[in-house]
Amino acid sequence: MKKILVATLASAFASGAFAQSSVTLYGIVDAGILINTNAGGKPLTALTGGNQSANRFGFSGTEDLGGGLKAIFTMENGFNLANGTMSSGLEFARQAFVGLSGPFGTISLGRQYLTLTAFLTPFEAGADWAARGSGYGYHPGGLDDVDGSERANNAIKFTSNSYRGLRVGATYSFGGVAGAVTQNELLSAGLAYNNGPFAFAAAYLFVKAPNFSLFGNNGTSNAPTSASAINITSPVFRGYASAASQQEFGAGASYTIGRATVGGIFTSTQFKDIGGTVINGAKPATAIAGSSPTFNTAEINLKYQLTPSFLLGVMYAYTRASSYAGESGASYQQLSLGADYFLSKRTDLYLVGLHEKAAGIDSTGKPAVAAMTFATPSTSNEQTVLTFGMRHTF
Repeated sequence: MKKILVATLASAFASGAFAQSSVTLYGIVDAGILINTNAGGKPLTALTGGNQSANRFGFSGTEDLGGGLKAIFTMENGFNLANGTMSSGLEFARQAFVGLSGPFGTISLGRQYLTLTAFLTPFEAGADWAARGSGYGYHPGGLDDVDGSERANNAIKFTSNSYRGLRVGATYSFGGVAGAVTQNELLSAGLAYNNGPFAFAAAYLFVKAPNFSLFGNNGTSNAPTSASAINITSPVFRGYASAASQQEFGAGASYTIGRATVGGIFTSTQFKDIGGTVINGAKPATAIAGSSPTFNTAEINLKYQLTPSFLLGVMYAYTRASSYAGESGASYQQLSLGADYFLSKRTDLYLVGLHEKAAGIDSTGKPAVAAMTFATPSTSNEQTVLTFGMRHTF
């Protein structure tokens, strides 16, 4: 990020102290080649933007209010580098918030990442080096929200400062529905520890009517955001869009030994009371109405800093869904391999290969197909994606 404006303001009516303010313009530009072996039944080769990191530009600012207190804000949106279009219909789809930062932590109001996302992201390869921008390295369908593709609107968020490596945080999102204060609300909380070579985090998420509150308000081009229709596109859990609520627990840890960092993460996501949310034309199958299917995902990953400029990574993840109407629930195996070479502190070249294999019966009651997050689902139970390109941050 590069600071483009620093303004010093003096208040004649204050105690004689000067308040320092700064505004920073920052962003990422990323583009490369995508090869997908089965995109809806056909091989696909395309030039795509935002493979390793989603393309974005934003403004952030601070004002020193004295006594250790600062006013802060961030406004950030994404764009498609391949064709120059905005990534959504929102003015600032990625983040838009204002808040105060002080001796005990930061409280902010607006459109923000969930606490679960912020705390667990460091332990998932798909949210780090494994094609984070495209989303292909995320857990199937992005079902556990670790990736951060869904934001919380109308949210109040608190994150404490670090105390001997320990932080706590929470996010609450108002549903904003007249006459129903808690309808469509989101609640997320967690704790994180990072001190020396060891890092750990645990977090919780509860969402009412996730089809509308979480997936209907994400402000991305990957799904419609209808107030009445299904907003979940992935077959991994599309069939559970009418759930009354969604809850998740996740925990991750990592340990650095010399140039190597070994990490792992476990998440358990449950869609409770299928049919509990009314969706136009989306009545659940009678066989699953009232059920509460669960997805458990375990991932282990390794990244190795071969040289200060050259990073290598490998990841394996396994997701298992509970049974579907007495049938064997779906399972998904994912493998990712990646290499990242930095030409400078702000410019790098990357190469990431990903493979997914599915089995069992998915949420739609059909044989499960490979369906990497944000990729066109395969017509078979396997899908392989290769992406390589260039990224520049500013």
